[in-house]
Amino acid sequence: MFGSMIRYFSTKPKPKMKPIELKTSPEQTQTIARVIFDILKEHGPLTVGDTWERVKEVGLRGLTSKRYMKIVLRWMRGRQKIRLICNHVGPHKQFLYTTWFTKPSISHTRAVHNSSTSTTSFSVDTSSPKSSLGLEGGL
Repeated sequence: MFGSMIRYFSTKPKPKMKPIELKTSPEQTQTIARVIFDILKEHGPLTVGDTWERVKEVGLRGLTSKRYMKIVLRWMRGRQKIRLICNHVGPHKQFLYTTWFTKPSISHTRAVHNSSTSTTSFSVDTSSPKSSLGLEGGL
């Protein structure tokens, strides 16, 4: 019993997740969410920084900071209007926001520069896989 009490008190409690409450009026929140959704739909999967650059180009009145845009993005994720995907290339991860209706193919938005890697070219055989396996007529 003493061991159970030690285990119980040694664990940290779960953080209390409150629902996200936005500071703007519902009409303005709907306008901000619609503009962000249209940007993500038009320009494909975007990082937070790229999304912020596009929002600044549009010039929304209710969206004054990048921090508040992140809160709105989290609120939109909670309501399943957008989703967050991870582009994992080697040791680098890139989190991208996208709509639910875009294809999962991820284009690299930023190239990863590493001075220790060298450029190598690979040749890809574009012949059909059926001809290389001898399965041309039988499927």
